[in-house]
Amino acid sequence: MKTDRDPIVAIATAPGRGGVGIVRLSAKDELVQEFIQEFFGKGASLKPRYAHLRKFLDESGSAIDEGLALYFPAPRSYTGESVLELQGHGGPVVLQMLLSRMLAVGKSLGLRIADPGEFTKRAFLNGRLDLSQAEAVADLIDATTEGAARAATRSLTGVFSDKIHELTADLLELRALIEAILDFPEEEIDFIKTTQSRERISRLHADFSELMKASRQGSILREGVTVVLVGSPNVGKSSLMNALSGSDVAIVTEIAGTTRDKIEHDIQIQGVPIRLIDTAGVRDTDDKVEKMGIERTMQAVERADVVLHLKDATNQLSDDEGNEILQKVVARLGRGVPILDILNKCDVANSSVEGGCIAISAKTGFGIDELKQRLLALVGWESNTEGLFLARERHMENLYLAKEHLDIAQQFVSMDYPPLDLLAEELRLAGDALGDIVGETTPDDLLGMIFSRFCIGK
Repeated sequence: MKTDRDPIVAIATAPGRGGVGIVRLSAKDELVQEFIQEFFGKGASLKPRYAHLRKFLDESGSAIDEGLALYFPAPRSYTGESVLELQGHGGPVVLQMLLSRMLAVGKSLGLRIADPGEFTKRAFLNGRLDLSQAEAVADLIDATTEGAARAATRSLTGVFSDKIHELTADLLELRALIEAILDFPEEEIDFIKTTQSRERISRLHADFSELMKASRQGSILREGVTVVLVGSPNVGKSSLMNALSGSDVAIVTEIAGTTRDKIEHDIQIQGVPIRLIDTAGVRDTDDKVEKMGIERTMQAVERADVVLHLKDATNQLSDDEGNEILQKVVARLGRGVPILDILNKCDVANSSVEGGCIAISAKTGFGIDELKQRLLALVGWESNTEGLFLARERHMENLYLAKEHLDIAQQFVSMDYPPLDLLAEELRLAGDALGDIVGETTPDDLLGMIFSRFCIGK
């Protein structure tokens, strides 16, 4: 049965060929010392945090590879346990041979292959990282833009955690004052004046708002934005996708119904990752394949963050037909998902632009820059990325929950005679919600889910 105390080993570099490959082992120090003796020979020793050139030998004494061995004694290591890293050549066969040899040597010591994210989980369990920092490790590896990488680095270095701890400490201090007053009810104390609770909670609200604003922006960087293009056949969806992408990723013809299935393509707008989904045109049809494409269009709409509804500026599509398409789209949209109306083919049309529409020409590029700016504004993006944290959906849910409890607390302190016991409880619940973010009150099943999404060896 696996435990969090088992010695673990894994290949820590990405699959495939490379100049360097790393195999990492983490265990209690006495086990690492035994392993060094078994692997490099009796009497062998490694100076902590120094690179040693060593031959990595198989069971017969022949060299598997030659490379660097590094030893990091506990607790000053990535995992908080003692760590041994072997850095050799990055061929997949060589690394697998090295891993197999390490497992054979460590078999009597209970050595096993690490689960995904288990090295970082050990770092969390041993207090080297809090939970938000541990999640930032995976976010930094998975970052798809420079802004996302910088935001993940800020979270990894503890900037986000520090903000959470500051808010938690302020909540705890105010709660302690309230509970002290509850413990001595015979004392005639002006609660509002003594604790300055109204001023304190107002400051907490301001700090929460600032943190949530930075976190929302970071969430956009991490999660990206899914933008679905919908409209009737031949309205110019594929042309618009090509214009936004800057390349011919979708086939464009004058024949209606060219796109039979959804086409996805990832782009960046001002560093924000955008997933564009070009869909089959929505219309009544007896074509079985086209019907399947339209249903997939509707499935894509269900997971959209923004819908771009294209209309034909040449008035080839009747208002009734356009409204019918829009109604079908709205029926499948998630709550609060915005729809941006786009009037395409304005380079050849004489019709006036409807209120709220953006006039564009996917063919000439007219209006595309304005469309990009409107798109970013719809999702709440601001161009300044300084101070952002790469917040996850889990973090945002807990921040919103904490703020809900703080809002209730603010209502209580606005009363002439606030219910102190209820006020203290709301402050406690707000603090618990913040504690979940950094892993102070996180259940084991959630930890398992979080670290299982890491790559093996990290």
